[in-house]
This record gives sequence, C-alpha cells and structure tokens, in this order.
Amino acid sequence: MNPAWLLRAKRWAQNPPSPGRVKLVLAVIAVCLVLFGIELIWGWPEFLTPESRRGPIR
Repeated sequence: MNPAWLLRAKRWAQNPPSPGRVKLVLAVIAVCLVLFGIELIWGWPEFLTPESRRGPIR
C-alpha cells in the first residue's frame, strides 16, 4: 500500500464526509445496480445498439 493512501485514509477518518454526500454516493450506486439488474433481466434493447457505418468486419 502506498503511504499516500494511508495519509488520505487518515484525513478521511478525521474529517468524514457529510451525511448528504454519503446518501448521494449510495443513491448513485443504487441507480447503477438497478440499471444493471434491468439489463441483466431484460437484455439490452436492439434500438440502442449502434450500427457500424463501415459495414461488416471480414
């Protein structure tokens, strides 16, 4: 582990993030997990898949 990361962890422990920041990060993680779950269950929509303008790869 790099000593810079230890210093960063020390500063973070002394000055933890505000409850609002923690809620924001958890909300972003929850949205990402929901989108991943939807994609896993129903798959990726065909109309959102980009098409190559160069043609098929040979």
